[in-house]
Amino acid sequence: MKRDGRSSETRASTDPSRALAPVRESGAGGAAEPVVMMGGLGRHLGLAWLENVFFFAVMICSFVFAVLLLREATWSWSLLLLLVGFWAVMAYLALPRLHRVLTTIYVPDYFIGCSRTTDGRLGDPLNLAFIGDEQQIHETMTRAGWVKADPVTLGSSVRIVVSSLLRRSYAEAPVSPLVLFRRTQAFAYQQEVDGNPSQRHHVRFWPTPEGWLLPGGRRIEWLASGTFDSGVGLSFFTLQVTHRIARDIDTERDHVLRTVTDADAAVSVEMLHDFTTGYHSRNGGGDAVMTDGDLPVVDLTAVAVAPGATAYGVSEDGQVLGTVGRRPPSIVAACVLAVASALVSMAALVWGGDGVLGPNGRDVLGDVPAELPANVALWIGVLTYVPILWLAYRTFFGGVWARLIMIALVTLSQASQMWQYLQGTRPTFGALLSLSVDLLVVYALTSLSARDWVEQGLVEGEGAAA
Repeated sequence: MKRDGRSSETRASTDPSRALAPVRESGAGGAAEPVVMMGGLGRHLGLAWLENVFFFAVMICSFVFAVLLLREATWSWSLLLLLVGFWAVMAYLALPRLHRVLTTIYVPDYFIGCSRTTDGRLGDPLNLAFIGDEQQIHETMTRAGWVKADPVTLGSSVRIVVSSLLRRSYAEAPVSPLVLFRRTQAFAYQQEVDGNPSQRHHVRFWPTPEGWLLPGGRRIEWLASGTFDSGVGLSFFTLQVTHRIARDIDTERDHVLRTVTDADAAVSVEMLHDFTTGYHSRNGGGDAVMTDGDLPVVDLTAVAVAPGATAYGVSEDGQVLGTVGRRPPSIVAACVLAVASALVSMAALVWGGDGVLGPNGRDVLGDVPAELPANVALWIGVLTYVPILWLAYRTFFGGVWARLIMIALVTLSQASQMWQYLQGTRPTFGALLSLSVDLLVVYALTSLSARDWVEQGLVEGEGAAA
């Protein structure tokens, strides 16, 4: 039985310690249980272990690369650039992946009244519950003066950064993804404050699994987290640039309730007092949060939906319908970077003697000798980089083994170069640049979104070929 585009069987866990197997949510607050399959993913469970090895290996490479950058930071014009690079690698690559590995060990994998960040840390507390279908939520929030947030894309991410720096209004600015029931939020609504994208009210919504009950046995259909962005700062745990939330999340909860009840008399609210123990804690960004533990249940079943209202729909992985099966940006970025890197390296090999090389007689993009004959360089380029181009092509179209082989080749190449540099060989600036591109490639290929896309292809019997 499906409800709002969902089924009782959810997608596989994205935790790196778990096998690629679908799960079924249990009853009230219980943990999800693996579904045993004789075919489909059952034939590919060994891939999960290989995925985990690469996931961990790439994390180690990122820390080593950060060390190499720090070793090269001398008092020169490149000091600031290298330190910024060190921060970027640690904040956006190394530390998030380390959290992803560690949180699979110490963060509970069952409902505890809190969302999780995409790297596994505890996110924002859940302080709202809803009864009603998705169209009624959209209708109610729109009438109450809330604006649906844009999905997180490269374009929307750049726009919110520019808007925050220049203090330009961006009413539909995206919110960061948080995870509940192993799904990112289905959608989010927000209210910008005085045209400043750095300050806003926002609410994330997650559909509950079919048949799922709150601890205590209450049936609801949606859980939500309402918080207020008070400004922009650095994450306490990863040092990433992020929005900081106001400490008193109950004030934001009450603001949401006030706006929806004032906008439509058909909305009713029942308060579950002391649903959780009142507490002071921190969210996934390290911001202090405080709540009294009450959980309001907002009943929207009597809300009339306007004729012709758009039904966004919710997929089985909690995303808006129409996005399921789309190639994730991580796959696109990895393939584009791999192709660009291979083509530039081939050009440097072939035309290196015509001014591409640096003053030390080495290739500015790597360590290619200046005296290498053009015909030999051509064959080296063909034998080395054409397979990478082919693997990138197959990976782009869903090749499971092509992606894994590509990860292995790039990771082994990185590891060998890093070991050489750690032994005392000093890398050129071009070599560090080349390593950074390779690191971005394997990070994108081993990301959770890339793994989910591959997993979906396995479930549907697609993309299993090399």
